[in-house]
Amino acid sequence: MQIDSRLSKLAKNLVNYSCAVKSGDKVLIEASDVDYQFVVALVREIYATGGKPFTELSSNRIKKSVLENISAELADDMARYASTRMKEMNCYIGIRGGENSLELSGVPSDRLTVYSKHFSHPVHHELRVKKTRWVVLRYPTQGMSQQANMSTESFEDFYFDVCNLNYGKMDKAMDALSVLMDKTDKVRITAKDTDITFSIKGIPAVKCSGRHNIPDGEIYTAPVKNSVNGTIAYNTSSIHNGRKYENVKLTFKDGRIIDASANFTKELNAELDTDEGARYVGEFAIGVNPHITQPTGDILFDEKISGSIHFTPGACYDEASNGNVSAVHWDLVLMQTPESGGGKIYFDDTLIRKDGLFVLPELKCLNPENLK
Repeated sequence: MQIDSRLSKLAKNLVNYSCAVKSGDKVLIEASDVDYQFVVALVREIYATGGKPFTELSSNRIKKSVLENISAELADDMARYASTRMKEMNCYIGIRGGENSLELSGVPSDRLTVYSKHFSHPVHHELRVKKTRWVVLRYPTQGMSQQANMSTESFEDFYFDVCNLNYGKMDKAMDALSVLMDKTDKVRITAKDTDITFSIKGIPAVKCSGRHNIPDGEIYTAPVKNSVNGTIAYNTSSIHNGRKYENVKLTFKDGRIIDASANFTKELNAELDTDEGARYVGEFAIGVNPHITQPTGDILFDEKISGSIHFTPGACYDEASNGNVSAVHWDLVLMQTPESGGGKIYFDDTLIRKDGLFVLPELKCLNPENLK
């Protein structure tokens, strides 16, 4: 069977670069609403390394029917089954497709919370993230093209430019920013309706250069849990649990979100009340992917927008831990390019990025013209 050469290249990168599959490795491929050709390309690449492919194909429409009436007991049973399988795996490749990003809209919030707490967190955070070499990506569809306000052909060209970027080159360019973040104590972020301060002292910076997410292109850490003060007004919409949130605005005092508003203010606060950790921030990240310049409505793309940051209510990552535990991890994006209103990032009172472009000489290698 003849497969699009761009798919073959992407499969090769995922298997050999992102997951570094070795002979004998068990590799779980979970694909939702994805064309079978890409799964075939991945299987071929896994076999070529001597690995052992395990595949599961699913659909968001089926998932919705399950979630509508899911109970904690059922979610626990599902988690036990999925955990048994995940424990056997060395590598994990998750591919998210689907024509409609709002497919899960209409599922009651309390059912989504049950699923997150009893299934997603124990299986994917506690096992997949901690125990396997993993990568997660979206798959291009007509629905994604429409969501991004692009033709199908234009979106596919964009998608493969982004996903088949030279991530090895990006990885090296990230070194200087990673070193600087490790030395930094106080961070200040300013933009329209935004002025927020926090400390990142003692929390490692982590480079994301195609190892775990495709597309990729961010350097993340976490704020010291109780250090966040001020207000942030996100200017990028966020599709979360089947709802499109816009104009999300959060105010912090001593690390905790004390006020939250959006077009779905009630639902936003319900998400933030999932558990105690949901009202604290678990991640601060700077986006640098040169091919992603506008929101697409998909967080795996939008959190890497060149000239953006994301500031994430919920769980931290073990690699950059601030001790915050939550079933929630909600990446919300603030773009700071001139077209989106501009903005500045200060590290220990030194301006490092203005209107989306790095100004320190050692960081200019991360500006778009130097990464493409």
